[in-house]
Amino acid sequence: MALMTYAQAAALAVAHEMDADANVVVIGEDVGRGGIFGQYAELQARFGEQRVIDTPISEAAILGAGVGMALAGLRPIVEMRVVDFALCGMDEIVNQAAKNRFMFGGQGRVPMVVRMPIGIWDSSAAQHSQSFESWFAHLPGVVVLCPATPQDNYSMLRAALASGDPVIYMEHKTLWGLTGEVDVTQTATLGQAQTLRSGQHLTLVSWSKQVHACVQACEQLAQAGIEVELIDLRSIWPWDREAVLASCAKTGHLLVVHEAVQAAGFGAEIAATVAETVGCKVKRLGAPRIPVGYAPVLEAQSRVMAADIVAAARSLLS
Repeated sequence: MALMTYAQAAALAVAHEMDADANVVVIGEDVGRGGIFGQYAELQARFGEQRVIDTPISEAAILGAGVGMALAGLRPIVEMRVVDFALCGMDEIVNQAAKNRFMFGGQGRVPMVVRMPIGIWDSSAAQHSQSFESWFAHLPGVVVLCPATPQDNYSMLRAALASGDPVIYMEHKTLWGLTGEVDVTQTATLGQAQTLRSGQHLTLVSWSKQVHACVQACEQLAQAGIEVELIDLRSIWPWDREAVLASCAKTGHLLVVHEAVQAAGFGAEIAATVAETVGCKVKRLGAPRIPVGYAPVLEAQSRVMAADIVAAARSLLS
């Protein structure tokens, strides 16, 4: 076990995969300088400019090159800096990477990992603070991952690179400095959730940074005698239906929490599935359908805090 940040864990995962397979390459803006979050620190000095490749400022070109590299036999890690910028290259993801294996009868595969930092980043305003996991969950042909801890950012990134399919890999911008223990021998299974806390009164499902707010809420609720079962979904698609349904069958109540806008968020898919299958009481909690403001007082309106989660849980159980 080693203590490291979320960013250091990712850089270590990439280094281990690049050591193990010469076909793993990194492409993106500023990756040679370590990336804006330090997620590629020292990798270009170690592996050279032919494998850690700085690109022009063109997301469409970066993603298009990544798709071509993957079809030619490489395993590219494509850096988008923040998810908002990926919108400039959506055609390459939606119509090329996601559909190639299907359209050509499995003759072509796109083993590409696209890193898209998501979420509210302090005072970064409407164009740099979005969470689009539900967009990509709606897209057949891609895997969608949202690691919440340094351990998961290490293990899940390695699993993503080994999967052989296009992976939308979403790391929350404010988690880069989060410190935790990382076991480099620990592996991750894509599509498998993790139960962080057992309880009998309420099932609480979340992912990414919001998991940490849920941990705080669970501690507050426990003081009032409310025992919450907390599930870190980790993988948005495929998602761990079995773990969530089993927990909901036990508790009879489900609260899904995410930072993304609540309207049409992925929480709706989970809530509907549980309602149809288990028939328990369900509730969603996400951001209002507004752009994230620049001013702190406006930005705060888009945040889902521990106090909001506690209030929603109490309302669901009342």
